[in-house]
Amino acid sequence: MVRRSLLFSPGDRAELLQKAPSSGADTLIFDLEDAVAPSQKESARATVRDVLADPSFNPEAEIVVRINEEIKGQNDIAALEDAAPDAVMVPKVSNSEDLSYVEDILQEHNVDCTVFALVESAKGVLNAPEIASAPVTSAVALGAEDLAVDLGASRSADGTEILYARERIVLAASAAGIDAIDTPYTTLRDNDGLRADAKFARDIGFDGKLAIHPKQVSRINEAFTPNEDRVMWARRVVEAWESAEQSGRGVVEVDGEMIDAPLLEQAQEILRRTNVDD
Repeated sequence: MVRRSLLFSPGDRAELLQKAPSSGADTLIFDLEDAVAPSQKESARATVRDVLADPSFNPEAEIVVRINEEIKGQNDIAALEDAAPDAVMVPKVSNSEDLSYVEDILQEHNVDCTVFALVESAKGVLNAPEIASAPVTSAVALGAEDLAVDLGASRSADGTEILYARERIVLAASAAGIDAIDTPYTTLRDNDGLRADAKFARDIGFDGKLAIHPKQVSRINEAFTPNEDRVMWARRVVEAWESAEQSGRGVVEVDGEMIDAPLLEQAQEILRRTNVDD
């Protein structure tokens, strides 16, 4: 599954939840946490449940529900018993014990789904390897705004203060064989800044990026989709490798470059991310 863009939608706004698939996001996150006022939590649970249970709501996108931190989202998960999403996003994950607790609640309410672990604290960043390797985890995401508060750091345009956290999340997710999801870009009208930030995230190894507005989705998708030159290169690499295997040759050369196993894997990943059959 490709997760380039992951769009948050407020859980108490049925019309926005139903409209979210038209954004083009690979993953839709129905938010019961930050996007919902405390007084509206109960009605938001009912709204999300009703939308997910509606037979006419059948998006191609992956559906994730962000639960609340309080009692590890037990009330949120209970509301999903008859309308299970593909995953729940758990905020402020500090260690694998947080995920084990959520996993128990999921099983208690017969909600069969995986977990996106949202890391938003110094402790969570340092424990990223154990969080990523937890059996229930299918993706690890970084929440930089809360992390900056925890660190006592100021957010900057170049993101220097979160660089280590970004790199550690990528390393932990890669080692565990799951997706790493980058923090949202919070300046809505800065399209150039969003493109640059998404490209940087892609270049250091993130698989996708959180979006807080539908208008961000297309630019994030563009940044995380290999361009045509890279796709053509990947096709040539895979075809040359397959030809070499059939003829019993152990050396592959493409465009004057010697191709080894790591470059083959890179080419296969490029084709996977462009939905090309490799």
